[in-house]
Amino acid sequence: MILLGACAGWSLITAAAHGGRPEGMLLAVLAVAGGYAAGRVSGALLPVAAPCAGAAAGLALAVAPPGLSPGPWYAAPPGHAGATAALLALATGAACCAAWATAVPALRLGLRALACAVVAAGAVLGSVGGCAAGLVVLLCSLAAGAVRGRAAWLAAPVAAAALLTATVWATAADALPDGLTRALEGRFTGPRLRLWRDALALAGRNSGLGVGPGRFGELSPAPPPLPAEGRPHSAPLQQAAEQGLVGALLLLAVFCWVLYALWRSPRSTPIALTAGTTLTTLAALAAVSNALSFTAVTAGAALLAGWATARPWAGVAWEP
Repeated sequence: MILLGACAGWSLITAAAHGGRPEGMLLAVLAVAGGYAAGRVSGALLPVAAPCAGAAAGLALAVAPPGLSPGPWYAAPPGHAGATAALLALATGAACCAAWATAVPALRLGLRALACAVVAAGAVLGSVGGCAAGLVVLLCSLAAGAVRGRAAWLAAPVAAAALLTATVWATAADALPDGLTRALEGRFTGPRLRLWRDALALAGRNSGLGVGPGRFGELSPAPPPLPAEGRPHSAPLQQAAEQGLVGALLLLAVFCWVLYALWRSPRSTPIALTAGTTLTTLAALAAVSNALSFTAVTAGAALLAGWATARPWAGVAWEP
């Protein structure tokens, strides 16, 4: 709560300094706090049913509303592809956590089938990122059953996400070799790379307080590649540009605290590792997209963290 309060307070400070709009950050902090509290309570009372319902809700949000689906069935803007991929990854992680939480073999098999269905839904929707992210979560969750120690296995996906974030930062700074830069330009659109470079330039000129929350769209010289978008499509770069290095460090601190909570979680190791892999996959998606700009994604991530760190309730049978 101290970290979330610091995030909210720092957004108000930077907004007061530059006339920004802190409402987005405040809404995200509220979604995280509410989602985590709801996850802790429901995870203690309904350790299987709560994440199962969350997986179904995440899949429904990714498939049903036109605003979050990039597939050919709906005329949705492509700027929501990151949110769709994030919801599919969270839904897969929730289904896998529910599967590890039950001791009934038939129910566990059914929940893993639900996770497979979420991965397949990503392919049907045309969300390559969602399908790949869900598959990574599913495979890592299956492998977590043979793991005894948490620290090393939590560190591996974190290192991968950190490497991706560092690559995005280096790409924005033009610090990579020409061959690697051309390869990345083939994977990401030119306008998105320009937005990353604009965000890094703004962060370099305003490293203390940033340019103010919500002001990147006003100050970036490059037009956004997507309609009604005023974001650089990278959460670390957006935080650095709009709220300075302190804002970026606060975002990193919240992520590290969640991983620490999973390491100390009273839940079984497979559940903790599944949630850690899912949230790390979400961090990787947020590094290259605007996934964290959607309340459903931030609330869903907090719910998953709450389910995976909920303390056992008296009278509930927990799997070792």
